[in-house]
Amino acid sequence: MPTVNLDTGDVAELAELLQFLHDWLAADAARLDTWLGGFVENRAYDSVALRADLTRFVFLLGGSDGEVLFGHASE
Repeated sequence: MPTVNLDTGDVAELAELLQFLHDWLAADAARLDTWLGGFVENRAYDSVALRADLTRFVFLLGGSDGEVLFGHASE
């Protein structure tokens, strides 16, 4: 697996962008599920799964303490 080195500032901005997308997608999950279902063509991947992936990526980048990811806090 290749190693990728990112500047700390870039990592922080990426984590903020992913968190923004997570929150924006939560604003209208019903409409997102309709659109995502047509785009992905797999009902198993819905807005909940997409937002969970974004939450996990934010955590992996060090942008959160993992409380939401591990169920210790509400979203």
